Amino acid sequence: MNRALLVILIIVFLAAVFLVFLKFSSETQNIAVYKDLIRVFSPVTGSKLASPVSISGEARGFWYFEASFPVVLFDARGNEIARGIATAQGDWMTENYVPFVAELTFLKPNTKTGTLSLEKDNLSGLLEHADAFRIPVTF
Repeated sequence: MNRALLVILIIVFLAAVFLVFLKFSSETQNIAVYKDLIRVFSPVTGSKLASPVSISGEARGFWYFEASFPVVLFDARGNEIARGIATAQGDWMTENYVPFVAELTFLKPNTKTGTLSLEKDNLSGLLEHADAFRIPVTF
């Protein structure tokens, strides 16, 4: 009887661990992450965009300049179809993650796919300081 109880407890424990793992995995799959610098909650890779599109996530403080950074939407041919500014929702003068929001309004392009580019604000204009997180999207 003790052996049966031990087996049942082990099965219950393993099931609980599995369920926690599934919950954690499903939560992290809905976030687009780039180099431990920026996390985008919405939209994520492959999202179907319609105008206006709301963009949210969090970026390290040094991704911003004066609490903002550029956000650009391109069609599949590389044509810019929208440009906006993501704004920090907290104190951006930190190395920690700071939440941001942005909204882009655009006309639906003739292509079925495109790219959302979240660009590190690079006041210097020097290429060595440039960086961008590009997320493939659909229309």
